[in-house]
Amino acid sequence: MVQDSPLSRPSTSDPAQAARELLAATRTAVAALEASWDPELVRTWTENLLASPGRLVLSGMGKSGLVAQKIAATLASTGCPSFYLHPADALHGDLGMVTAQDTVLILSNSGESEEVIRLLPSLLRLGVRIGAITARADSSLGQAADWCFTYTLPAGEGCPLHFAPMASTTLQLVWGDLLAAHHMVASGFTLERFAQFHPAGNLGARLLKVKELMHTDYPRVAPAASLVQVLEAMTNGKLGMTTVMVDDTLAGIISEGDIRRALQRAQQAHSNPLDLTAQDIMSPKPICTPVATLAVEAAKAMETRKITFVVVVEADGRPCGVVHVHDLFAAKVI
Repeated sequence: MVQDSPLSRPSTSDPAQAARELLAATRTAVAALEASWDPELVRTWTENLLASPGRLVLSGMGKSGLVAQKIAATLASTGCPSFYLHPADALHGDLGMVTAQDTVLILSNSGESEEVIRLLPSLLRLGVRIGAITARADSSLGQAADWCFTYTLPAGEGCPLHFAPMASTTLQLVWGDLLAAHHMVASGFTLERFAQFHPAGNLGARLLKVKELMHTDYPRVAPAASLVQVLEAMTNGKLGMTTVMVDDTLAGIISEGDIRRALQRAQQAHSNPLDLTAQDIMSPKPICTPVATLAVEAAKAMETRKITFVVVVEADGRPCGVVHVHDLFAAKVI
């Protein structure tokens, strides 16, 4: 009867303890990286990318390949043109996607993955510059790299069987985010550019500005407009409001609530409601928001004041649009 080797069994029979050991191993490795990473090495890598007309090509096998895909996605979404290339596919024709102007960043814990090592000579012949994220600077990959971003695992992988990559893939991911953060700041990446790369979903919605949602053809009447003219403007505008304008200057706004209150006042005063003018009805100090305001901030202002729209104004105070709460719902800002 063949008995199991002690190495074939988990290091503990307590699942919670296994989780704690994994966390401890990862925490120790991240602390070691924090104490040892080389800012100058990262600076030269970033400067190479900023000066190069090419793209950044990420590659790696297995779990390292999955991490490489995430890093490529992060960098691409933060202003660094990047894509993932599977090393096996590269060996079977996809290497044609890489040009001499590109930079390659390869992930491999050991630095000796077979497909990666077979790919290196072709990359070197192309003349591309190579970066590596690996635990071994003395590996074939580490020695071939122009930039070698290393990490250590003082407490091992943290795997209960001391086998599956766990802490190592986390450290690769941390290195990728570190490089992305450095590149974002060095390249002057802004929220506006981030929004350009995230036009859909919650991220994109939270970065929309009111100028992207506002109605530029909004209803307007003169202060002397009659109640009938006010109602006609509101009906045609379909926003439940109208602005009151004197030339290009905003004198006030009229909402449905303003009309109800004006009618109540007319009834109490025993006057004819049809004699009311826009100036009699309007609120003279409407809530306005600058054209560069984030839509999510406008939504907060509406919620706080219990209103359904805001007037959007240019830097000089001239109105240029109206944002309605329905526009915010449609864009999934709220």
